[in-house]
Amino acid sequence: MSLLIAVWVTGALWADPAHRASGVNSGDQAFFEWLLSYGAYAVTHGADPLFTHLLNVPDGVNLAVNTSITVYAVAFAPLTILAGPTATFLAILTLNLALSAFAWYRLFARHLGAAPWAAAVGGLFCGFAPAMISHANAHLNWTAQWVIPLIIGRCLLLIRRGRPVRDGAILGLLIAVCFSIAAEALFFTALALGVFTLVWALSRRAETRTLLRPALTGLGTAALVAGALLAYPLWLHFLGPQGYHGTGFDPKVHNEDLAAYAAWPERSIAGALGLNAKLAANPTEENSFFGAPLLLLVIVGLVLLWRRADRAHRATLRGLAVVAGVFTVLSLGPELRWLGRLTGTPMPEALVGGLPVFNAALPSRLALIVAPVFGLLLAWLGTTLTRHRAHPATAEPTARPADSGPAADTESSADTAATRSATPGRPLPGPRWAWLAAFAVALVPLFPTQLSARDRAPVPHFFADGTWRQYVADGGTVVPVPITNDLLPDGQRWQAAALADAAGAGEGVFRLPAGFFLGPGGPNGTGRIGPIPRPTQTLLEEVAKTGTVPPIGEAERAALREDLRYWHGSIVVLADDVHGAHWPTYQPALLQTMTALLGAPERVDDVWLWRTPA
Repeated sequence: MSLLIAVWVTGALWADPAHRASGVNSGDQAFFEWLLSYGAYAVTHGADPLFTHLLNVPDGVNLAVNTSITVYAVAFAPLTILAGPTATFLAILTLNLALSAFAWYRLFARHLGAAPWAAAVGGLFCGFAPAMISHANAHLNWTAQWVIPLIIGRCLLLIRRGRPVRDGAILGLLIAVCFSIAAEALFFTALALGVFTLVWALSRRAETRTLLRPALTGLGTAALVAGALLAYPLWLHFLGPQGYHGTGFDPKVHNEDLAAYAAWPERSIAGALGLNAKLAANPTEENSFFGAPLLLLVIVGLVLLWRRADRAHRATLRGLAVVAGVFTVLSLGPELRWLGRLTGTPMPEALVGGLPVFNAALPSRLALIVAPVFGLLLAWLGTTLTRHRAHPATAEPTARPADSGPAADTESSADTAATRSATPGRPLPGPRWAWLAAFAVALVPLFPTQLSARDRAPVPHFFADGTWRQYVADGGTVVPVPITNDLLPDGQRWQAAALADAAGAGEGVFRLPAGFFLGPGGPNGTGRIGPIPRPTQTLLEEVAKTGTVPPIGEAERAALREDLRYWHGSIVVLADDVHGAHWPTYQPALLQTMTALLGAPERVDDVWLWRTPA
């Protein structure tokens, strides 16, 4: 089921991968395609997977402070070489959604005691929550939520069976994988588990003392394993060249609107009916958007579960409620936003937003933690609807005797012992059909519609067929027109094609000036997208955006010559179709501008080409 829904969501992109791209975030898609190609190239050429000079000549790019998705790039390198980065991108995006739903289902059913059908409902909600569909607009990092329930499940096993060293080692491996794919998500998960554990421990002090030793043993082992695997990435991340501290994005822009929690997302049945309020900073950041019916159902369900729970299970429910509340409040950023306007009301995030690590996270994304809490409550609420005398299990960790026999070494027996009944067997008030109707009213409007897609010209034959090698030596610089950035991603796509080809054929590649990446140069030591633009980059971006050809004189030509020397440019290339990620572009104006700067171009294959002056 989850795979079918994932294929449906991404169907508009699968219809024609070579000519279609994300309708609202084609720039990020080009960036992730580049990462996949570079990873394949690094594997076959022994290059550093976390730092490269192929981009942003001459300074290079620290990929450890970007979303490097190294695990994906290495694991899917054969597919990238065989079918190209676009096919790999779509395969990972589709699998991310499907596996995330399945992983949450497995956590709820196997470790947290939900009935299978109820766990499926909760898992599908988590895997295709509004935030997941929003980030499916080209974010391979945030849609890789499948690793989070694996981490949570392994944390539970640390204290549910007597093998903390083995489980801790596996946990360390999962932490390293998550850091590689989505370091920000790993930070959020650790923060949420820390808040939950603190609340639970204060409520269950006796059990906490019993569980402290295996927990510390397992976490210590996990820290050693993860530390060994991540030593170099962490050094690059915090101390390496081309690094930065803080993203530089304005937290008062990328904070969640309080009204968005009761609104419906754009890519949903409700959104298709025109019920989306457009309260997000952009279409990829609808991080809450649960809709009023679901909020009501979760609140009522939490109250009813609480009233039917014993003291042990109430500690778990209290921890979940506090986690949801804390992350909801923090997601609102340093200043409360309501219905699209800042209100001037200060919020708690202002106290922590400037701290190390916190300053690298966008406040609105903290709302991503709320969805799994809702999913678990839905699973437990659905389990109660079965009206069985067997009670829904909880996240309540239960100490087990050290000498409990061979069965202690199996996950199933550990889970059975640790998820004994903690809630009364009384069914929920009212007829079952009324509750099923409430589930339908809350969840059906959130069912996702297909992601939007737009036309995108394929990579020119000049690069796809390797013709560029006749004009550029291995390691030479191709200067694309316009210069590549997040708004004009074509150059990075050209290099991605060359990287994938070189990974399979064992040949070299060209370098690019600038590019789409995060690096230093923002205010107060924070990061920014791409390098500080040089004069030619600014000039060509303005022409591409406006279609206006400015007066070209000796000053502009001198600036271009200086920029070409700085970039070590070999050739300058303009394609027939220039892709703008967020606005239309004007290729004829670019051709006219470049002709005024460098003279008449050569026509080679399907591109216009200028050889750089000596």
